[in-house]
Amino acid sequence: MDKHDLVIKNGSVVDGTGSAPQRVDIAIRDGVIAEIGPEVGAAHREIDAEGHIVTPGFVDIHTHYDAQATWDPYLSPSTQHGVTSVVMGNCGVGFAPVLEGLRNELIELMEAVEDIPGAAMHEGIEWEWETFPEFMDALERRPHVIDYGVQVPHCALRAYVMGQRGIDNEEATADDITRMSQIVREAISAGALGFSTSRTEMHNTLKGVPVPGTFAGREELFGIGQALGDLGTGVIQMSLTHRDVPKEFPWMKELAKTTGRMVTFNLQQIDENPDLYKEDLRLLDECRAEGIHNLRGQFSGRPVSVMMGWETTIHPFLGHPVYVKLSRLPIEERLRELRKPEVKAVLIGDGTVRTDGLPKDAPIPPAMVQFLVASTFKMFAMGNGHEYEPDPSESIAGRASATGKTEAELIYDALMDLNGRGLLYFPLFGYATGSFDAIRETMMNPSTGLSLADGGAHCGAICDASTPTYMLMHWVRDRSRGERIPLEFAVRSQTYETAKQYGLHDRGVLAPGMKADVNVIDFDNLTLTAPEVRYDFPANGRRLVQGASGYKTTIASGQVIFENGEATGALPGKLMRGEQGRRP
Repeated sequence: MDKHDLVIKNGSVVDGTGSAPQRVDIAIRDGVIAEIGPEVGAAHREIDAEGHIVTPGFVDIHTHYDAQATWDPYLSPSTQHGVTSVVMGNCGVGFAPVLEGLRNELIELMEAVEDIPGAAMHEGIEWEWETFPEFMDALERRPHVIDYGVQVPHCALRAYVMGQRGIDNEEATADDITRMSQIVREAISAGALGFSTSRTEMHNTLKGVPVPGTFAGREELFGIGQALGDLGTGVIQMSLTHRDVPKEFPWMKELAKTTGRMVTFNLQQIDENPDLYKEDLRLLDECRAEGIHNLRGQFSGRPVSVMMGWETTIHPFLGHPVYVKLSRLPIEERLRELRKPEVKAVLIGDGTVRTDGLPKDAPIPPAMVQFLVASTFKMFAMGNGHEYEPDPSESIAGRASATGKTEAELIYDALMDLNGRGLLYFPLFGYATGSFDAIRETMMNPSTGLSLADGGAHCGAICDASTPTYMLMHWVRDRSRGERIPLEFAVRSQTYETAKQYGLHDRGVLAPGMKADVNVIDFDNLTLTAPEVRYDFPANGRRLVQGASGYKTTIASGQVIFENGEATGALPGKLMRGEQGRRP
């Protein structure tokens, strides 16, 4: 018998099904798993996984690599965290379909909603498409290290069909809805994985108005949804204002029933109503009891968290009139000024952080800065660490009470840590009661799924693409302030479960015949690096990046793509086309 291409030996295999780990070997041939067992035969290459766990490659279903995929074959930083498949085009924003005259409009929408540098997108995107199938073909012509799938974004769709009326959120006519439905049908038939829309008050344009589709009526949403229903494939993904989930629930439930398609939405704990998520879970439980299993909440593996530093999009001194002047300086020159005692004295003043100087063109509204400054009880200095579930006593407010220092001084010192690269951690959702208990309760519900890591997005404020690593580190191994979760549950939640939700039935499980996407992980020594700001996008665009160590080997389509954190140069990634668009 011919040798296998690759055999992984001596590892503790966590296969993605939820079964307990087993000590078996895995043989790979022609990009798929050929055999699993105690004796699988010889191979051209063997990987010794002694003392390591072996998992399927992680499937991240909520990313925003739509622009980055046109210039970065490595889709970093997700690929540093064992991710071998990503779904992008979430939250209604994206770049197809598009008329040439509206390209800038779509870039500005992505910049506003997902905080991706506009200059990077202007320089990095090479426009080679108008229609959605043409966009998919353009991506497919570029090399990538992992597999990726796309969804039809509502913002782009409305702009393409309705022009300025769509951008201005005017009501769609019957003809508009018919045309949008036809375009979505065409995209799904070509292999798009779904349709996404945004209905949250948090998503606004650079001009501060709601993004296209925010107020789309029932006829529009059901008309588009029926295109997926008729084809029998595709996911309907939406971003909602958290407090409105119970109000939106009846029509989402009906949409799931009438189309038969997966309908999924964000489900997180919020400060203004810390118990509202329980009502959302109760509604999902009722659906499940009625036999409706295709309506699911998306939870994040840790709080959606804002990172604040001198180089990021937001920090508490952003609205101080003196800092506004300093912000125009290059970062190194700015830091030299900030190190001066007299500058510090002016900025911290009487100990109250000022917000009255925020300019009109600031990247965030004054209310957001004021909210942060008023919420120092959930603001934490990160230092060199990666503690995302700290005790509230470690907050800026808690430390101020314990030390007698002012909150402004503690904030300033935290930002000046690490030679001016220090960061503050602010858990935006999922930490209203000072622990992860609400996240765990949501996580354990059968009608929710892991999501919202936002890889490729929120480049200057959020750094949650490392969630797959965090799920293993914190939830399985390290958590000390509450119940942990079993290793097999953590693996299943981001392999089999995420793949199944998007109809990707060829991956997510280690079994013969399945796609050979595999991680070999030094679980005992798995760790995250501290988030840092890099300027490695086109046009020196800025982004927050958090890496990891402990991934011995990551394999995609049977090829080793990373070894000990270093790329091998192999680029086996492919566009994942849905059932209607699979090519022979």
